[in-house]
Amino acid sequence: MCGIVAYVGHRQAHEVIIKGLKRLEYRGYDSTGIALLNGGLNIYKKKGKVSELERFIKDEKLDSHIGMGHTRWATHGEPNDENAHPHYSATKNLAIIHNGIIENYSSLKHELLRKGHTFLSETDTEVFIHFIEDIQENEQCSLDEAVRLALTKVVGAYAIVVMSLNDPDLLIAARKGSL
Repeated sequence: MCGIVAYVGHRQAHEVIIKGLKRLEYRGYDSTGIALLNGGLNIYKKKGKVSELERFIKDEKLDSHIGMGHTRWATHGEPNDENAHPHYSATKNLAIIHNGIIENYSSLKHELLRKGHTFLSETDTEVFIHFIEDIQENEQCSLDEAVRLALTKVVGAYAIVVMSLNDPDLLIAARKGSL
């Protein structure tokens, strides 16, 4: 089962998030990752346990007071670095973590491909963040409104957290179903 941890505050976000992810290890998973606003919107993710991610980020500059993390149990796409969460939007201005399944991701993906989007993973989650950004751009609306509109069009059960390079103090969380 996937696990989600997010943090905004005065402490170092990566330390809080990693500690939270370690507490979720009993649930089982195949990959893990974090997103931080630290000089940009940066994603660090690895196949395997939290300890693999810790080794991967050991020498990175992780100074940030906002971030989110995820442990993944694969539903769409094999367990690997590319399919691990978080995922970027097309412009890399947005990132998402997601627990659950978007049942209509295939039709959403085909529509986004028709519009010129390209995808780096095999996940429904990457489709979801591209969809949110597409709505935000086409409707010229705020991120929270774009998330709200996207949630009216996706089918499935989910818990999500979205963060934005352009809103450095904001995390948007939503859920549907009993995740």
